[in-house]
Amino acid sequence: MKYKLEYSQIVRRKLKVLKSYLSERYGEEFAKSVIKKITDRTRELQDNPEIGEDLSLKFEIETDFRVLFVKHNYLFYYKDGNTIIVAEMFGEKEDFMYKLFGISGRTQESIDYWGE
Repeated sequence: MKYKLEYSQIVRRKLKVLKSYLSERYGEEFAKSVIKKITDRTRELQDNPEIGEDLSLKFEIETDFRVLFVKHNYLFYYKDGNTIIVAEMFGEKEDFMYKLFGISGRTQESIDYWGE
């Protein structure tokens, strides 16, 4: 079964911002290649939506989200009938668990050490 693929407005905007940032920093061709790798890998979900990790198993939380890691970015998606919806995208340095679920990966020891 081939699924339809949709990107949320948030993800579309973040892809544009990423492309702009990479273009300014590394050049237009590099930026295009990174975005192409991200979108090509994401398109693979149409044939195999299980390629991403199941967050409910990985982090023991209740969610329908799966995550696909591509080119230093986490893409969060879920199935809605015959459609794969790519709902959110975070860079690898972002605390996506806190932003999505309010779960902090930081320990009190880390906070005390870094003075945050």
